[in-house]
Amino acid sequence: MRATLRWAHSDLRTHRGEAVFLVLATAGVVASLLLATALFGYATNPWQRVFAQARGAHVWLHTDESADLRALARLDGVESVAGPYRTASATVAARGSRASVELRAGSAEVPSVGRPLLVSGRWLDPAVPDGVVLESRLAGALLAGPGDTLTLPGTARRLTVVGVADSAEPHYRPGERPGLVWALPSAVPSPDAQVVGLRLTDPGDTGYAVQRAVTVLGAGAIGEVSTWQQARAEAQGGNRLLGQVLGLFGLGALIAAGLAVHGAIGTRIRGHLRDISVLKAIGFTPGQVVRIFLLQHLAYAVLGAVAAAALTEALGSRIPGRLGDAVGVWQGLPGHTAALVAVPVAAVLFIGATTGLAAWRAGRVPPVPLPLPAAPLGGRAAGAPGRGPGPRTAASAAAAPGAGRPGAVRGLLAAVRGGTSGVRLSAVARRALAGRVLGVRLPPPLVLGWHQAFARRPRSLGTVARLALPLLLIVVAMSAWTTIDRFHRSPERIGLPAALTVRADAGLGDRDARALLARDPGVAAAYPGVEVAALVPGQTATIALRGLGTRAEPYPYALAEGRAARGPDEAVAGQGLLDLLDVRVGDWVRMTVGDQPQILHIVGRSIEPENAGRVVSTSLDTLRENDPGLRPSLYQLRLRPGADPHEVAGRLTAAGLGRLDVHTVTNPADGLSALRGVVLGLIAVLALIGLVELLTAIGGAVREGERDLLALKAIGLSPRQITAITVTSTGCTALAAVLLGTALGLPLAHWLIDVQGRSSGIGAGIAQSPSAWLLALFGAAAVLGAAGLAALPAARAARRRLADTLSAVA
Repeated sequence: MRATLRWAHSDLRTHRGEAVFLVLATAGVVASLLLATALFGYATNPWQRVFAQARGAHVWLHTDESADLRALARLDGVESVAGPYRTASATVAARGSRASVELRAGSAEVPSVGRPLLVSGRWLDPAVPDGVVLESRLAGALLAGPGDTLTLPGTARRLTVVGVADSAEPHYRPGERPGLVWALPSAVPSPDAQVVGLRLTDPGDTGYAVQRAVTVLGAGAIGEVSTWQQARAEAQGGNRLLGQVLGLFGLGALIAAGLAVHGAIGTRIRGHLRDISVLKAIGFTPGQVVRIFLLQHLAYAVLGAVAAAALTEALGSRIPGRLGDAVGVWQGLPGHTAALVAVPVAAVLFIGATTGLAAWRAGRVPPVPLPLPAAPLGGRAAGAPGRGPGPRTAASAAAAPGAGRPGAVRGLLAAVRGGTSGVRLSAVARRALAGRVLGVRLPPPLVLGWHQAFARRPRSLGTVARLALPLLLIVVAMSAWTTIDRFHRSPERIGLPAALTVRADAGLGDRDARALLARDPGVAAAYPGVEVAALVPGQTATIALRGLGTRAEPYPYALAEGRAARGPDEAVAGQGLLDLLDVRVGDWVRMTVGDQPQILHIVGRSIEPENAGRVVSTSLDTLRENDPGLRPSLYQLRLRPGADPHEVAGRLTAAGLGRLDVHTVTNPADGLSALRGVVLGLIAVLALIGLVELLTAIGGAVREGERDLLALKAIGLSPRQITAITVTSTGCTALAAVLLGTALGLPLAHWLIDVQGRSSGIGAGIAQSPSAWLLALFGAAAVLGAAGLAALPAARAARRRLADTLSAVA
């Protein structure tokens, strides 16, 4: 054991840089996996916690006032019922912000099913008849809290906020879903609908329970259906995407780190064959030799994993933005400690498994030092017979007539033909060295460097593959960054051509509203439309049916497949709707709006970032064919280039005198802003892993090239030319890895992003590749950086004395 520790200590002192990089790479990988675990927990568990504590309803049904909801409690599979509650739609304002809300009439007692969980303040109190409790997301949008006053534009009514509560129901989304406001019946005048929640004995029977409820009440009585699966998916949102991205890259980085460690051990073993033989000669068993290398690198992995776990636990919650919030929530969850231990242990075991094979090779080294062959991989030994001229020494070849720079080339070729140089070139390399390829005489360092990089095919391909893996993942990360940037810069290309949504009061006619909107200098076009909830065939879920624009002025949808809807009954649909109904472009679909059927022909697939892609869109003229009296309820505004949406919204609100409710369209990329920092961190981790592999390749090339130094110096090559050989070899290896990583990374990035887009309902077709100049800059930086790193060790090796070189190859 003492000898083993001495060997490990000596090796650590000799290769400090590699050890530090291995520790840092392992720490980066484990930190990425821990952050991914935190984001997954943050994405799912908070909603699950609220749902469990609130005894949330699995199904919420919004119906008209005439529906008799008492029969729902007697349905098979219904455990209990929340409500029914009478509701009214309204608009509230606070501190200059406005929001559409659903006023829900409750009681002074907190309900037992679907009960809100108070975050601040108190529950409804008969002593405060105008008191209300706001859902937390709505309160955040209005910047309102207990004690604040809400106004109802167009009326003299005032509401006092007495509390803020969390709810397991779908949250408020501006312009899409109204916020939830609990109030006493006296504060809900003129209710026009009612809502009831069903808590089921088996959550897996949600679809069947919805069908039974629709059958009992009638399709015409139901306005909207929301399920617990939809609420959970909305609560996860972008956090789940962040977790998936971190998990994917964390696993990829783990594999890359394991392969880098495997390559480092393999290269180190090849460079220490004599030392290993000496260890065995003095009594080390093969098992002890294997354990030396395996335990040494396991120690590096353990050190990096422990450091990552400690830093994540101590500083993770202080990371700005969503990542810090995710770590803070994750640290309070029950499975936090188990994950904090399991992830580093799994990473260390994986790295140990990848290093085991290389360490096993060390145990097979014979105990008697063997002389290194003069010509690797089948090359003839010095003085071996062969075709062509008789054996010649390298020195005589160098002394041939015309020695010098041209003579060095002739001498090298003669030595190669005679088999005395220690450098075995292929036929292509010999022709290139002699200047018979394309009629261009190439410098000897360039030819020999290219030959050194790719002469040993299995080993060379392994080095290129290990270096290409982190580069491939960096290309994927760059593609993710470019796609997010596209969301920000060109929202019209991802289904968001409109920047503002305007809803007009009932007293403002369509013509007056359009004239008011057209007068603003920042508005380029105003598209009238309506959006209603529709029941899908089978009546198991609701979707969004939109009628936007007219046939004369069509709405500019972003299409990923098919064509735009131009004729009667034609429509485009999001990926979420196509998956929900199991239909494709070209099919006809039937849905129910109230008690009216609507049959549409899907002629295209639009990119729909809203409502999980469960949207079918047609023109307002098509919807008017079924209902000639239909009037626009909203307007989508496309702004002129350079117009600020917030300034335009302020001007329109002031010009409307309280009759216009203006909201900015939410860009899904806003929730992915934290992903940019994540991508930068991942690129740094992957670059570090690539650097470890590159340093390993450089060290191996320098050590394996020591056997050729004597021959190269003897034929007249200068130290600068010999240095150029190693630099060229490293640059060629890096160039091959860049080309391979880019060629595989671009299609992989497109596939991964499109798969994520399809699973989220947005649909495929949103992936964006980095620009050509960015890829060229990335490749040039990788190749030049690799050549620069190889220059110093190669120069040191080239200036070694001939006596040192003889002792190294003896």
